Amino acid sequence: VVVGTTLLLGAIGQGNWTYLPILWAIVPAINTFVFMKVPMPDTVSEEDKTSIRSLLGTPLFLAALVLMMTGGAAELTMVQWSSFFAEQGIGVSKEMGDLLGPGLFALLMGIGRFSYGMWGANLDLRKLLIVSSLGAGICYIVASTSSNAIVSLLACAMCGIMICLLWPGTFSLTAARFPMGGAAMFAILALAGDAGGTAGPAIAGGLAGAADGSLAGLAAVLPSDGGSGLRPALLLSALVPFVFSFTVWRFRTTHTEQPVPVAAP
Repeated sequence: VVVGTTLLLGAIGQGNWTYLPILWAIVPAINTFVFMKVPMPDTVSEEDKTSIRSLLGTPLFLAALVLMMTGGAAELTMVQWSSFFAEQGIGVSKEMGDLLGPGLFALLMGIGRFSYGMWGANLDLRKLLIVSSLGAGICYIVASTSSNAIVSLLACAMCGIMICLLWPGTFSLTAARFPMGGAAMFAILALAGDAGGTAGPAIAGGLAGAADGSLAGLAAVLPSDGGSGLRPALLLSALVPFVFSFTVWRFRTTHTEQPVPVAAP
């Protein structure tokens, strides 16, 4: 989608961008009919299902909500700001920023999820989530502090493979801990993830706006970002994956509950 959108914008001009959402709407329209043929497993019966009240009263489930929110924020903040950061903060062209920012980010994220799905059955998911979320925080730090444009872009892109398992991994851990949670449990988890995916980029934008105010001192010690304020914003956003890492460290399953693979949303 990123590559296609970049090429189409170059062909039709950025002023005609409104045609692109209409074009891409064809994909979910096709999926509407394809999904009708997907065999669905039996759902958890009402008498066996863990109640929502019980879930929300469990510290481990509340921890899972924190994981979903911080995982969503860590992913979407980089996705939504990396292109603008590359263009305004690093000084590369929009096309190059799109391809090497969110484009390469998405490619690496897909490779990471595919690789875990194929060969990750014997890996300790909790340890992998701790390491990858720490790696995502480091990517944020490198992207925001490096004065080398290529290093900053690669850090933005590498964040894709670091965050690739945060959402699906949280689904997997939660499904193992609450096997009778049912569809409502996954809906609440998805809602938390979407809330984080909304709040993270918005907060980063607010922090960027404060770069000429309360964050002026921090902005002054960082390399120039063309006045966008995104370097201090991304640097402070590194706290989000670090919170994820700490939370998943505290998120424990019993010895008999093994995380099961769950498809990414």
